[in-house]
Amino acid sequence: MAASTNNGGAVLADTEFERQLASQYGTVIGIDEVGRGALAGPVGVGACVAGLGEPPLGLTDSKALSLKQREHFVSLAQEWAYPWAVTYASNREVDELGIITALRLAGIRALENIKEAGVVADVVLLDGSHDWLTPPQDLFSFDTAPLVERFQAVGAPPVVMKVKADASCSVVAAASVMAKVARDKLMEELPDPGYGWAKNKGYGSAAHREAIRSLGVSQWHRTSWKLV
Repeated sequence: MAASTNNGGAVLADTEFERQLASQYGTVIGIDEVGRGALAGPVGVGACVAGLGEPPLGLTDSKALSLKQREHFVSLAQEWAYPWAVTYASNREVDELGIITALRLAGIRALENIKEAGVVADVVLLDGSHDWLTPPQDLFSFDTAPLVERFQAVGAPPVVMKVKADASCSVVAAASVMAKVARDKLMEELPDPGYGWAKNKGYGSAAHREAIRSLGVSQWHRTSWKLV
């Protein structure tokens, strides 16, 4: 079946793949990340449970939606894909752990929040081709023991990868929109002496890099990254 698109040409997500997963595993939780490549601020993870009813019409990857559209869809997505969570690993945690382990920490925090709401994942549907959520079983990985224990405590669900799941799978699209809206708001509310958080959301625009040269590095920057 051909993928449907909106008037702007963006592919619209549907529930076909997650329903296949649900029939095989049970409860499906979709996960997507935001802020991975930013120079400042936290990395965020959105996670939500695949709803039983029809998803919001027109839902797709947050990057394909305008600000107004994201604001429209976020409350609809939260109602459809409940329970949901948006959690973070701080810029300091990114510096201390590295981006992949920080993503893993944020993802496990999201699963912990959803478990507190009464739902444990039978399977996680993750956007992309790399499973950054499952802790490595390598005894020499310094983060293995604590994160393995926490991952096991949320059910140690199998992780299914799907490239562009944020555009094609409704539950991941919902997680994408929730994460994007929440992190954008967080960045907009940071004290700003001139870095332009409201516009760049911590990403490395030319104006942001010039502000770093002029103002120096703030407490919200990832100091282990190349900033200028």
